[in-house]
Amino acid sequence: MDSKYTENKTFEKIDFTKTLLPKGEYDCCVFINCNFYETNLSNYTFNECEFRGCDFSLSKLNSTILNDIKFIDCKLLGLHFKDCNDFVLSVNFENCNLKLSTFFKLKLKKTRFKSCNLQDVDFSETDLSGAIFDNCDLQRVIFINTNLEKVDFRSSINYSFDPENNRIKKAKFSKSDVIGLLDKYDIEIE
Repeated sequence: MDSKYTENKTFEKIDFTKTLLPKGEYDCCVFINCNFYETNLSNYTFNECEFRGCDFSLSKLNSTILNDIKFIDCKLLGLHFKDCNDFVLSVNFENCNLKLSTFFKLKLKKTRFKSCNLQDVDFSETDLSGAIFDNCDLQRVIFINTNLEKVDFRSSINYSFDPENNRIKKAKFSKSDVIGLLDKYDIEIE
């Protein structure tokens, strides 16, 4: 099957569960209110694309290239970003629901998560150095052997992780929520 090359195109309100997006490379395209639910996007290439109001829940991303991608108001439940081609992985998220997704062992330096629901997301062994979690819910997020150096958590809530099992040099926290770094000690603070 030949791969298709598409540039500077806008796709709006398309249900890709019924009409399959042709396999290929998409450059500088915009996808608005499209449905990719449980779609197999393996081996697709997306460069400098923007997805607005799209549902990618449970889609397959094996060897998918996501280079300079913006997800805005998207539903991204249970996605395995760890399966993407990690050589050029560059993503940013705004007002997205990423519950139960995994970014295991990825390099996500300076990635921005703005107003996102990140409950139960796995960032184990991920390099998030310089990332920004702006007004995000980080309840039950897994940070194990994660590089969190210079990460900004100041406006986010519900984070809880062991500083001894992560690199946190120069990370930024708010005074009111820094208590989540002490959870493992099961102590009472008044």
